[in-house]
Amino acid sequence: MDSSSSASPHPDVVSQFTGSLLVERFRGTDFVPPSSNTVVSSKDVTLLPQSNISARLFLPQHTPRNRKLPLLLYFHGGGFLVSSPFNSLHHNYVSTLVANANIVAVSIDYSLAPEHPIPAAYEDSWAALHWVASHRKSPGPEPWLNEHADFRRVFLAGDSVGANIVHNLAMAAGNPDNELDLEILGAALVHPFFWGSHPTGSEAMDPERKASVDRLWPYVCPSTPDQDDPRLNPVAEESPSLAWLGCGRVLVCVAEKDILKERGWLYYNALSQSGWLGVVEIRETQEEDHCFHLEDLGSNRAQDLIQGLADFFNRDMPPLL
Repeated sequence: MDSSSSASPHPDVVSQFTGSLLVERFRGTDFVPPSSNTVVSSKDVTLLPQSNISARLFLPQHTPRNRKLPLLLYFHGGGFLVSSPFNSLHHNYVSTLVANANIVAVSIDYSLAPEHPIPAAYEDSWAALHWVASHRKSPGPEPWLNEHADFRRVFLAGDSVGANIVHNLAMAAGNPDNELDLEILGAALVHPFFWGSHPTGSEAMDPERKASVDRLWPYVCPSTPDQDDPRLNPVAEESPSLAWLGCGRVLVCVAEKDILKERGWLYYNALSQSGWLGVVEIRETQEEDHCFHLEDLGSNRAQDLIQGLADFFNRDMPPLL
């Protein structure tokens, strides 16, 4: 979610409102090839050729032979408009996360608006989740998942709109009618893009940034532009109960200066009180703004955030045999 050009980690979104919205992609379109170094290997795969859904896979180089690793499905941010697993921001971030957490990661390349408006991003992500699930009971098409992924320890994570996608996938996974042949252990929502028709907390104190956020959802989802759409506002009166969230634990991360912070706290409190049987926790990074960690992975606060995610993925790991 790109709430201001000065603070945004995705300055490739340039918005101009003169009766219509103009989006130009300048940055975030760079391509970093997959690589194999002393720490993490990566490669690109096509998940569903008929839908043109692809992903970048990440694997720690020194993977123990006598144990399998937690499996992470990662969904990038960028306002549903920009970025991909293959650009420098998200390639470097996911690679760093994999190295620190010692996990296998599948970073999903979902379709972007405006060419592919919502619900395309959700549909692609759900299809990718099913593709991963196809490896659980028998060998699937991807050897790295067959050989190294622990399907008892599957996590979803994303930043900004990617965190929004994570929530919606977890809700869909909790619906027994969807028949997902995969259990999701946990979900990490980093600076999640949630919003609503009525300001909450300090949102109204920054009218310029609020106006920018207000314009995003109707642009990427013109078919249902309501700011209280359950996919955007999971705590709206008409939204499904969060008690159906289909995972066992949730980590919500927010940043002090992020205009979306209030929504993250609102989500955390609502989930805590929903009757959901899992465990939810929240951590707030002081003195930082939306998705600050993507631009400066080496900073102390970014390292603290990454370590917190690594701890979340590895909690209660079985002992090395």
